[in-house]
This record gives sequence, C-alpha cells and structure tokens, in this order.
Amino acid sequence: MFDVAKYLRRIGVEGTPEPTLDTLRYLHKRHLMAVPYDNSTAPDRLPASRHLTNVPLDLVFEHVVTGGHGGVCYELNRLFHTLLAELGYDVRMVAAAVRQANGTFGPEREHTFDLVVLDGQTHLVDVGFPGPSYAEPLLLSEEEQHQYGCVYRVTEHDGYRVVERRPKESDWQPVYRFRPELAHPSGWDAVRLDSLDDYAQDSVLAGTTFRSRATHNGKIVLIGRRCFTVEDGVERTKVLVKADEFQDMVDLILAGA
Repeated sequence: MFDVAKYLRRIGVEGTPEPTLDTLRYLHKRHLMAVPYDNSTAPDRLPASRHLTNVPLDLVFEHVVTGGHGGVCYELNRLFHTLLAELGYDVRMVAAAVRQANGTFGPEREHTFDLVVLDGQTHLVDVGFPGPSYAEPLLLSEEEQHQYGCVYRVTEHDGYRVVERRPKESDWQPVYRFRPELAHPSGWDAVRLDSLDDYAQDSVLAGTTFRSRATHNGKIVLIGRRCFTVEDGVERTKVLVKADEFQDMVDLILAGA
C-alpha cells in the first residue's frame, strides 16, 4: 500500500511538506540522489499481460520504497507522480521519445515523466531518466535554465516540445521530445500502450544494463561497463575493464538506494 511518510523517509525527507515550488525542487533532487535508476531486474516485475496499465503500484512501492532498490522510468515516475498527487500538486503524466545515438528519436512512448502545473506555470519533473538530465524541475520555456554547470531549455520543433541540454565545452543536445497537450492527470492514461512493445525497441529493455544516480553536482551513469560522469557540467567517459573497478562503481550507484 502506498505510504507517503514511508516514501518521504526513503528519500531522506522528514514531515509532510507543503506543495510549493521550493518543495518540488527539493523532493526532485532528493529523489534523484537517493533512488537509483536500475533496469537490471525490471523484466521480473512486468505483468504477464505486458500491459503497462497492469503494472501494480503496490508491487513497485514494495520494491523501490520498502525494499530500498532502484527502478526504471515507468516505475520511478509513476511513484513520484503518486507522491506529488498525494501532497496536493496538480501533476500529469506524459510520454516522450528519447534521442538516439544516431540523432533520431526513438518510439513515441519509450519514456514517461510528469508535468506539474503550479501558479500558472508548467514544470517538467523527471526522476526516471537513466542518462544525464536535469536534477531539478525545468520550466516549460525556451529560456535558458542553469543547473550545476549545465544549461537547459525546452524548445519547440515540428509540433513537439524538445528538452535540450548543454554541458560545459559542448553544443546543445536534444534529450527527448514530447507533446504536453497529451499529458493526463491519471497517470498511465497518458501513455495508453496496448503493450510494452514500444519499450522493447529501446536499448534499455533490449539487454543493456543501465544504472545511474544523481550526485550533489552531477550524475553517474553506467551503461554496461562504460561509465559516464558529469560534475559541474564537465563530462567524462571511462570503460571499466577490471572486475573490481566495475563492481565498486555499481556499488557506488546503488548505495543511493
């Protein structure tokens, strides 16, 4: 059963905060630092029907919150969606297509995240993206927004809103695109998948293990044995060849759990 107090303790928050923008920023950052992205056991929790709407929230809560483990986007952002709704936020879930290595965008529904409408403004809220992304909510705006050495903006192209990111010493890079008008307050109805076939096309669910967790000034991302770090906007990549070095990095990421 979903328990707000237990969830808040899981991410290191005491008491029940008021639904303000400052609270939203704090919860978002605390969640990303406390709960890792980890798809290594995600297939074990998929329903036999493979219908996304049949993923039981209680099972996800037990695994991530009670069990102290990580999860994937449709688990972590569904949990956070429920937490924000319980706290009194106007929160809506939306589907997104992630930019691929070749520069194109993947399936329209391969990623899910939330939009929060607060004081007449819409904020992007995403605690379930495995790669480098925003640590605090983003305003749905083309204005440049600075976070921990990186710059973000949400542009408009071909009817989509595109989240773009610019680290230090690099150009703007699309992260994913979405249609905000398709966001739905009930959560899964925004995605409306008949099955998880769209997700199966994504490398995250096609055999590659992704693990990641935010730090106080960046993020650590482990894709297979390739480790990608961001610190104050500076990006570095290293292949972890030695078994003990690789395991130490896995332990470091999962330690947030």
